[in-house]
Amino acid sequence: MSFRRLRSDSKTLQDVSTVTEELKNLYYKRLLPIEKRYSFHLFHSPSYEDADFDNKPMVLVMGQYSTGKTTFIRYLIEQDFPGSRVGPEPTTDCFTALMHGEAEGIVPGNALTMDPKKPFRNLDPFGNTFLNRFQCVQIPNPVLESISIIDTPGILTAAKKKLSRGYDFPAVLRWFAERVDRIILLFDAHKLEFSDELTRAFGALCGHEDKLRVVLNKADSVDSQELMRVYGALMWSLGKVFRTPEVFRVYIGSFWSEQRLKSDHIQLIELEEEDLLADIRNLPHNAALRKLNDLVKRARLVRAHAHIISYLKQEMPTIFCKESKKQDLIYQLPVIFNKIQQQQHIPAGDFPDCTKMQERLLRQNFSKFKTLKPNLMASLDRLLSTDISNLVPLLQQQEIRKRPLPGVLDGEFLGTFRRDCFRRHPFKEVPKGDESERDFKDWVVEKYKPKYDEIFYNLSPNEGKLSGSKVKRWMTTTLLPNSVLAHIWRLSDVDEDGMLDNEEFALAVHLIEGKLEGHWLPRELPSHLVPPSKRLSEASEDG
Repeated sequence: MSFRRLRSDSKTLQDVSTVTEELKNLYYKRLLPIEKRYSFHLFHSPSYEDADFDNKPMVLVMGQYSTGKTTFIRYLIEQDFPGSRVGPEPTTDCFTALMHGEAEGIVPGNALTMDPKKPFRNLDPFGNTFLNRFQCVQIPNPVLESISIIDTPGILTAAKKKLSRGYDFPAVLRWFAERVDRIILLFDAHKLEFSDELTRAFGALCGHEDKLRVVLNKADSVDSQELMRVYGALMWSLGKVFRTPEVFRVYIGSFWSEQRLKSDHIQLIELEEEDLLADIRNLPHNAALRKLNDLVKRARLVRAHAHIISYLKQEMPTIFCKESKKQDLIYQLPVIFNKIQQQQHIPAGDFPDCTKMQERLLRQNFSKFKTLKPNLMASLDRLLSTDISNLVPLLQQQEIRKRPLPGVLDGEFLGTFRRDCFRRHPFKEVPKGDESERDFKDWVVEKYKPKYDEIFYNLSPNEGKLSGSKVKRWMTTTLLPNSVLAHIWRLSDVDEDGMLDNEEFALAVHLIEGKLEGHWLPRELPSHLVPPSKRLSEASEDG
């Protein structure tokens, strides 16, 4: 298997699978019967299915139009995908789920909700208008072997707010926010307008702030003074909208694989990029823990919901004045919440939003509500007090070996240009392909080598080789992202000695020029790009 693929230890996979299967059994045995009895799905979210437990970690990418959402995704997976369009106007008009597939293809929304192996079956209630604007793009990409990515339509500004989408956009965002592992919220450094639709979208994220990562994109296009002002304005605006005592961390970056504009805060951009990519890279390793956390949150909400429904049922008259009593109970719901909290010792944070609960109760027939069933509630208490705690040691025993995700998410790449990595063998393994025969064509770099050699010798090589620090200083003048340059370093240092000779350096410059011209870099070095001297050494090793 290629060095750049995510390779997980078999024991780790077994442990994660064990935890996931146990969570699934506990949900079906302990929680689902209570959800059905008290119609939890009518007030909150639909019941979980097998796919909700078995699916890969998902990343939701959202923001206003032209903030770089689609470009950010292309930067992560290092390739275009079917249906992707980039432009200053709203180009992405649908929700697109990017998932791994052996063959490239697009699955439309209505067909997607029929697939029991995909975690999208419960999107059906949003109707045809939404499903016609929802699709799944399957591509054979190594990054998508470990995570799935959801691209969203650009949130409209105030000037375009009169346009109707035809479906409940905030409700769809809320549905995804409940199920994804990470939410990436992108802002453009040149426009921080908070429109009505953006504010409503923020409301859909309430309760999921722990998953949220805010990114100030295109930060290389402003100078340091402007960046400081934009950063402060964004923090102030976020504080007004989310109304939380904690301040969100805002990642500053320029997330695309093209040449960056020259700025005096480029180092800050690189460091922020590394932090965000490291956060995304850790998602597969924390998948079981996230599922356990979400199940506990859901169980606490189910417990509070069951007590609310039971209380309303007990307060309803048997025969007369049912409608007037229903209205009185809905009006008094805040007081009822306080009573239940005190009587049942349930924390206030476990209760649903009171206003939204009142709205949903208006549409319900209280006479069909059920009273508490002691054995079901005892089973739920066992889930929260004993069953979940028994799973925690399994999570702690997992031998989590943080293998790098491919592409720009590869932690090995991000570390290549750090000072402590200028040493022999900066990468842990030599990629060994399955090719039985090698294609020894003419070296395509040869005709450009004279001009590359001029650069090489101007950098004062020592004993015919350039050290990693000298190569780094020259490479960073190209203003390509560090993750891209680190990829080029790995491809060019064929003998993995932590230095580049004249042929390896010529290869590196050739790859940089190709990238600056807009070409994608190869994932592994093809045989026709291998320097001639390295071909001979590889052939002798194979022999």
